[in-house]
Amino acid sequence: MNGGLDSDDLRIGTAEREAASRVLADHFAEGRLTAAEYEERVDRVLASRTRGDIRPLFTDLPAPHPAFLAPASGAVVPTPDTAGEVQPAEVSDRSAVAAGILQIALPFGSGRFYTGDTRLAVIQLVCVVLTFGMAGLWPIIDGIILLTQGGTDGKGRPLR
Repeated sequence: MNGGLDSDDLRIGTAEREAASRVLADHFAEGRLTAAEYEERVDRVLASRTRGDIRPLFTDLPAPHPAFLAPASGAVVPTPDTAGEVQPAEVSDRSAVAAGILQIALPFGSGRFYTGDTRLAVIQLVCVVLTFGMAGLWPIIDGIILLTQGGTDGKGRPLR
């Protein structure tokens, strides 16, 4: 049964595209991608239909990779501490509601600082400052997503 689930022909959904985009944002924040490379890869993630469309975007990048790509046949599976992921049974001590409200009330990455996702928080803060507040819509939308769909903390654990 696992063979079918690991296939590169398996279609992906919005959650997988968002996860891949978050991992790319982490690599961008670490300086592994230029702004142009990051934008190109995110565009390709958003246009992708299958796992096979996304897998090549991470072949030249070290871990972490999106969790849904990890158990591919013939690929090296990163350990939880190198991938930044933990077992799904472990839940964060941070609240998705508090993070979402902070993102909406103080739209410059404050909710992401609260969850421990400092790379994304710094990127949001810099974008808001450089655009004189016009990019403040991004943290607000991020806050709404945190409120409606939850999210993960800086260690990849689901928010409570």
